[in-house]
Amino acid sequence: MASLSQLVDNVVVNTFDLSQPVTRIGRRPDNDLCIDEISVSGQHAVIEAAPNAYLDGLVDYYITDSNSTNGTFVNDLPVNGRQRLNSHDLIRVGWNQFRFVDEDESALEKTAFILD
Repeated sequence: MASLSQLVDNVVVNTFDLSQPVTRIGRRPDNDLCIDEISVSGQHAVIEAAPNAYLDGLVDYYITDSNSTNGTFVNDLPVNGRQRLNSHDLIRVGWNQFRFVDEDESALEKTAFILD
């Protein structure tokens, strides 16, 4: 299962499981991940889980900015459209920093064998 780890000064202070097909992030209380902070828009971003097109049982995660005021960034690059997330990507929502962690992706990388 994937999760978002909230970072403050590069230290994990909260972890949020991404157990639903769609996770809405924003300042309003009706979001799945509510961040009550002024730099976060009411409906800031959405993370979607989708089955991998090539590997059965594997799930890919995508983030989309919801036309927020301060933007959504992955590894310090602005999110324009729908962007695939990779394990250990750094996500910034307003002034808030998160690390995306996908244990299934990490386990798959450890078992990969590359032919020359």
